[in-house]
Amino acid sequence: MGLYLTKPAMEFKQEYLSFYQEWKDSREEMIPWVIQKDPSNFQDMLQFLVNNEKGINIPKGWVSDSTYWLMNQRKVVGVVNIRHQLTEHLLNSGGHIGYGIRPSERRKGYATELLRLTLVKVKELGIEKVLVVCNESNLGSLKTIVNNGGVPDIDFIEENGNIVKRFWIDLS
Repeated sequence: MGLYLTKPAMEFKQEYLSFYQEWKDSREEMIPWVIQKDPSNFQDMLQFLVNNEKGINIPKGWVSDSTYWLMNQRKVVGVVNIRHQLTEHLLNSGGHIGYGIRPSERRKGYATELLRLTLVKVKELGIEKVLVVCNESNLGSLKTIVNNGGVPDIDFIEENGNIVKRFWIDLS
């Protein structure tokens, strides 16, 4: 496929802005959460991501995280956010990894490859047991997680009744 993960960088500004605008135009929830960050001041957005990775200026109760863009040659087709630790909230319904594929590029196998590549980065962080979650209704994500070795754990039911499927992937 020619897919690879890269750190967010100025050289991919136009490609990322296209990704962001497509997602905004779709009116879908923007996942992972970091793509909700307004990129109009692109340099500030990049610095925000660097700071998050270093644990600088993160809100109380949050954890440091790393963000990567999934590239198909020079096109941003997906984004992944890796949480370095788990809080109680993340243990219940957030997990270590949040990812999303741009709307026009779904159902092409990108999510499975994105998660596979991400697991390599997670292991480099020293995390050997990874929690990945998705909503019960997200059949594509369920399949992606299982295809990457996800072993089901106890579901978490949110206050609104949404069922979060929880999976562990052992990287040891």
